[in-house]
Amino acid sequence: MTLRPNLLRGLFPQSLGGQLLVMLLLALAITHGLGLHLLTDERNRAVRAALGLEAAGRAANVVLLLDSAPADLRSSILRAANSPLVRFEIGPEPEALHDSADSDVVLRQIRQILGDPEREVRADVHVPSPVSLPMPDGIPANMRPMHDAMMAGRIEPVELTLSISLAGGDWLNVSTMFHRPGLQLSPQALLPLVLMAVAVALVAWWTARRVVGPMRALALGADRLGRGLDVEALPLSGPTEVRETTQAFNRMKDRLTRFVNERTHMLAALSHDLRSPLTAMRLRIEMLDETEDSLRLKALVGEMQAMVEATLEFARGVAKAEPPSDVYLAVLLADLVGDAGGERATLVPSPPLPVTIRPTALNRALRNLIDNAVRYGGSAQVALAQEPGTVTITIADKGPGLPEDQLEAVFEPFVRLEGSRNRDTGGVGLGLAIARTIIHAHGGTIILRNHLQGGLEALVTLPTETA
Repeated sequence: MTLRPNLLRGLFPQSLGGQLLVMLLLALAITHGLGLHLLTDERNRAVRAALGLEAAGRAANVVLLLDSAPADLRSSILRAANSPLVRFEIGPEPEALHDSADSDVVLRQIRQILGDPEREVRADVHVPSPVSLPMPDGIPANMRPMHDAMMAGRIEPVELTLSISLAGGDWLNVSTMFHRPGLQLSPQALLPLVLMAVAVALVAWWTARRVVGPMRALALGADRLGRGLDVEALPLSGPTEVRETTQAFNRMKDRLTRFVNERTHMLAALSHDLRSPLTAMRLRIEMLDETEDSLRLKALVGEMQAMVEATLEFARGVAKAEPPSDVYLAVLLADLVGDAGGERATLVPSPPLPVTIRPTALNRALRNLIDNAVRYGGSAQVALAQEPGTVTITIADKGPGLPEDQLEAVFEPFVRLEGSRNRDTGGVGLGLAIARTIIHAHGGTIILRNHLQGGLEALVTLPTETA
């Protein structure tokens, strides 16, 4: 039961142009189908009326002949009037016992030809039972192919029974059977539908191009902007709504770019303003006699300077000071693993994967992750895997892991994996925050999870499409 919706969803186009084309063609097919059905029904009614009137006219003329001819000529008149499709008989009782609801036109036609509005006439139009469905016998062989072609192979008989009173008190009973014409589709009838379908397809393609083109450019620009890449102002094209959306995106891009540039300049000034007094304090402390207080003060200034540097580094992680470039991710990881030294860090062999990144920033983020794995887990095993549109970097260690409630909390600033106050073992708690900020700026994601066999894994996912 669940496969059928998925199958239909897979067959239905996912693009705007395809959906628009399918919906327009579906609406065209439904409207033309309904129109053809109504036209066929009206045509059937017209043909039935014409055939009924023709039989009524023949019957009325035969009645005139019978009323004016001697009794011994009646059999000759009936033989001349009979045909394979129409049967004339004279009997004491009428075969048409009642008038049908749609027989008014036939009755008026007969009375008008007879010129006697008081003449008793009965007309019964009905669909015969299935026993009467076969074609009437006696149709000439040269007429049957023409009849079959006209009927288009559809046998839908309608039987008309007329009973007209004669001057002598007898009744003329007339029985005829004709068929409703079937649906006849010729190339001439299909040509307008084909031409309209082509016109609808062209209109759908042109409309979708005017809408999809700018929307695709907008999506590409938003993706580049989210990954920290340079984005030129998008051209305003397409319908009014699309142009307004594009214009709003251009304004948002300009505001974000201006905000980032202003914050970058502010960080540069703040870095200079904070470093200068700290450097002056360190110089003055160096000039003091080496006492317990001076050593303690020197340690506090060093800790403050380390925290200031880490905080500035964290803030710079979201700045776009570094231009993006194409690099091979496997080569970058190999250099980082080599810098970790010894056998504590290894890289699973993988093919070089070209990506567009800011190398220095991403290098800093991945180095923090590898250093944390070596420091807290004793080793770091780095693996690289590629999927359509993305690449995943896995950094696994063999340490004790983390409690489940801390897997997300450790990404917050100043949250430390190591509980002591020693900066040499625990840092200041900004390494993972910096790493996540840089990876998010590249349009990627990072998560931590405990491995089933022990240890902690960091999964970094980055887009590989070069925008």
